[in-house]
Amino acid sequence: MQPSGAKDTQLRESNSQKVHPQPMEEAANQNPEAVEAVVSRIFTNISSLKSAYIQLQSAHTPYDPDKIQAADKLVISELKNLSELKHFYREHNPKPVCVSPQDSRLAAEIQEQQSLLKTYEVMVKKFQSEIQNKDSEILQLQQQILEASQKRIKLEKNLKLRGLSEKESENAVNEDGHFSVDLTPELFRSAVEGAYRAIHDFSKPLINMMKAAGWDLDAAANSIEPDLVYAKRAHKKYAFESHICQRMFAEFQNEFFSVKYENSAVPNDSFYHQYLALRESDPLDVVVQNPKSLFGNFCRKKYLEVVHSKMESAFFGNLDQRNYIMSGGHPRTAFYQAFLKLTKSIWLLHRLAYSFDPPVRVFQVQRGTDFSEVYMESVLENFTVDENEKPKVGLMVMPGFYVGGSAIKCQVYLTGVKVTE
Repeated sequence: MQPSGAKDTQLRESNSQKVHPQPMEEAANQNPEAVEAVVSRIFTNISSLKSAYIQLQSAHTPYDPDKIQAADKLVISELKNLSELKHFYREHNPKPVCVSPQDSRLAAEIQEQQSLLKTYEVMVKKFQSEIQNKDSEILQLQQQILEASQKRIKLEKNLKLRGLSEKESENAVNEDGHFSVDLTPELFRSAVEGAYRAIHDFSKPLINMMKAAGWDLDAAANSIEPDLVYAKRAHKKYAFESHICQRMFAEFQNEFFSVKYENSAVPNDSFYHQYLALRESDPLDVVVQNPKSLFGNFCRKKYLEVVHSKMESAFFGNLDQRNYIMSGGHPRTAFYQAFLKLTKSIWLLHRLAYSFDPPVRVFQVQRGTDFSEVYMESVLENFTVDENEKPKVGLMVMPGFYVGGSAIKCQVYLTGVKVTE
């Protein structure tokens, strides 16, 4: 047995020691290997995230959509891994009541990594936005390429129709980006043929609308050219073609062709550039984009001359379209678009005529003129002439031209002939 004094001394020493419940840091540190493994995974994941971010940057220079998409997926994957580690750590390691210095350093390190993670998230969103913008630009460029390819196909077809070889068509683009061709009498001749077809094409809807409006076509034809005897009633269509021709070619011999220029003189190359600029364009697009251009003013003036107000009122029941055109507009109606095709062909012919040096000269023939095979061509293919009879001009439906020392015949309707089947 111990003496009572010794027991008292031991009891006092025992009471002088503080007694604590088991601290939280001890519970948290019961498995330090697991904590170290989590931290190690965090650092590994951060390194992978940095590597993925570097790949994302590299994919932008040069710009590679496939590499950008792959790197973007990799960055997102690493961000998800970090988020899973964060949730895993919080679930298995509740916040301790007392934190050791070692745990404080670990918490500070985690907070730093979380801040870095937020920075990466912001940058990833920024890159995703840039990727979307680039994708949008790519789609726009692809659409432009498609439209350019379609336009090129159309231009190549037109070049072939004009008799250009494949080699010539490859070299047919001028410095302004327009498809160019050699300025030859053959090119002008094809433009004349195109203008005549345009007159014929526009006369069809014009006659049809006159019929629909209840007009007397015989009286209308007689008002254009009184007392003219036609071989067939159907031939009265040439009276309307003649009417369109006379109005459209009025002042053709004038350099300014019914419109006013800012400069008193226009160089020949300017006429040719105007020809090239409009040649493959949609006339409606041209006048809508620039309604008061030279071509726009020409279309407006010629419409008011060709289509009489009484005619328009009968067609549409009002003069709204006419008033809109007179105020400076260009309507999108089917009738006006058909007229624009006609106007474009005549305008191009004039631009081309004044591209030559000297300019192409136009000539016309009057009713009653003796028929000459040198300067005229009959619109009637099969006809006979009585002996001692000389056919005469009844109508001129297309003027003639002098170009390159030769004559392009004018188109005429003859009287004093018999039509054979």
